[in-house]
Amino acid sequence: MRRKSHRLDNRPPFDCIALLLQGGGALGAYQGGVYEALTEAGLQPDWVAGISIGAVNSALIAGNAPDVRVQRLREFWQSVSSDPRWDWCHNLFPLLMRGDIGQSLTNRLSAASVAWGGVAGFFAPRLPGPWLHPPGSPHATSYYECDALRLTLERLVDFDRINEADMRFSVGAVNVRTGNFVYFDTTTHHIGPEHVMASSALPPAFPPVEIEGEHYWDGGIVSNTPLQWVLEYGPRQDTLAFQIDLWSARGDLPRNIAEVMTRQKEIQYSSRTRANSDRFKDLQRLRNALASLLQQVSEELRKTPEAEFLSRNADRKVYNLVQLIYRSRQYEDSSKDYDFSRRSMEEHWRAGYNDTVRTLRHPEVLERPRNQEGVMTFDLARDGRE
Repeated sequence: MRRKSHRLDNRPPFDCIALLLQGGGALGAYQGGVYEALTEAGLQPDWVAGISIGAVNSALIAGNAPDVRVQRLREFWQSVSSDPRWDWCHNLFPLLMRGDIGQSLTNRLSAASVAWGGVAGFFAPRLPGPWLHPPGSPHATSYYECDALRLTLERLVDFDRINEADMRFSVGAVNVRTGNFVYFDTTTHHIGPEHVMASSALPPAFPPVEIEGEHYWDGGIVSNTPLQWVLEYGPRQDTLAFQIDLWSARGDLPRNIAEVMTRQKEIQYSSRTRANSDRFKDLQRLRNALASLLQQVSEELRKTPEAEFLSRNADRKVYNLVQLIYRSRQYEDSSKDYDFSRRSMEEHWRAGYNDTVRTLRHPEVLERPRNQEGVMTFDLARDGRE
């Protein structure tokens, strides 16, 4: 039986509540709606991890007091989605052309506006372009510059709070020189705007960000989800993880070249979330089996080096993986991640909020798993249809 409300009376029985935010540009407003619903339910994360736009949203959450986090998220998304040049299109074209055609046209015009003019408070086109700068100069490696994003982050995020608060914070990036995937984490780094910008520096649109003599790009070019970092490299503890994906790995067979481009992006940036969760289930099953086996052997055998090594990988911790995945509307195409129109932002935000409310009405989402592997996954589209 489903709950009547998504609001909770007590914290769920887990040591850690983790919020994992995937990259996806303008689609990131969906994560703002998710967080608003989680806040209403009384679910404040102990650990927030993000990549690309998920890193920006993570900073807005971790870098503000709980009572103003939703406000700061809204302030950011309203500031980067207000463009009077194209707001009128989103009201006019759907009236002139009914259905998905009019909406699709306005979204494409909005995305074209971003491609040519950038986004206020986020990024602006390089003039002249990178081809007209000498090789090796910082202006020769990207089509846009992101000085405005630094100013926005410094205005809306309290980085002292990120570094001093109890909430753990992690953002993923790629070392341009070595190709290694790295995480900037409050347990190992003093976080500043440059770490968030590094995680958001998607080439060739944005330039690499220099940190301590190394240059970094958007972590999404290697893995667009922080799921593996939190589950496999974090402390072993009972965890309730909300995995907020902006790209769906599942989709229909494309019918034309535009749909091919959209589907290619979805597959590339979904980063095989389900495959990673299935792998983690297998790993958990192995850990549980080791724990059971070691309980049955003699004390003498448990003291052997081999048994002690195995014991470090044996435990009975449990994990709930709640997957909230943005489902694109029929009229959205491959430009949906850079359509920063106000109308699209509001649609994405509402979708995240409504998906989370429906998810939290299912009581099993917040209950400790009782299966053999100690892992439960929940996907609203698959497990929670109403």
